[in-house]
Amino acid sequence: MIVITADQQGSRRDEDRVDDARDLLGSLHWVRPPDRTAGDELQCVTDDAAVAVDAALALLSDGHWSVGIGVGSVELPLPKQTRAGRGRAFEAAREAVEAAKGVAVPVQVRATDAASASRAEAILSVLGLIVSRRSREGQEVTALLNTGMTITAAAAELGVSRQAASQRAAAAGWSVEPAGRALAVELLAETDTTSNSEVGG
Repeated sequence: MIVITADQQGSRRDEDRVDDARDLLGSLHWVRPPDRTAGDELQCVTDDAAVAVDAALALLSDGHWSVGIGVGSVELPLPKQTRAGRGRAFEAAREAVEAAKGVAVPVQVRATDAASASRAEAILSVLGLIVSRRSREGQEVTALLNTGMTITAAAAELGVSRQAASQRAAAAGWSVEPAGRALAVELLAETDTTSNSEVGG
C-alpha cells in the first residue's frame, strides 16, 4: 500500500490550503481519500502507483507542499478516516514528509526496501523539479496534453495558435514527462511489491 502525507509549507504565513489540495486530488482513485490529519497537513492512501505519482506531481506543481510517500504494509481493515490508519506505510510516510522539508525538491520516498524507494524518489525529484518551475501557461498546456489531447486540440482549447501551444509545451519540458511518469510509476510499483514481500517473507 502507498500512503501520501503532505505538509503545507510556510503555513503560519499563508492561508490554509488543505481544502484546495483535497479538491486538487479528489478526482483520483483512492483507497482512502485525502483527509486533514493536522492543521496544515493531509494524508491519503492508494494501492495504485500511478495515482500516487499523479498526486505527488500535482502537489509539487502547486508549489505549496512538502510531499512524503510511504510504501509498505497497513493494518486492515483500514478505518474510514484516513488519519486513523496504522501500519508501516503510514510510519514511512511520516518519515518521508519530515525529510522532504529539508531538500530542494520537497518529495521523499520511504519503504522497507530502501534501495527501491531511493530509485523511485530520484525520478520523482527530477519530475518535481520540472513541474514546479512551469509557468501558469505551461501548466495549462501540459495538463491538457497529459489527458491524451493532441497539441492541436490543446491549442484550440486554450484559444492560441498551435505554434504558441508547442512553444509553451517545450518551455514546460513536457517532452520528457510521459516517459518520466511511466518510469516513476514502474519504480514505485516495484517498491510497493518488494516492500510488502519483505514484510511477508
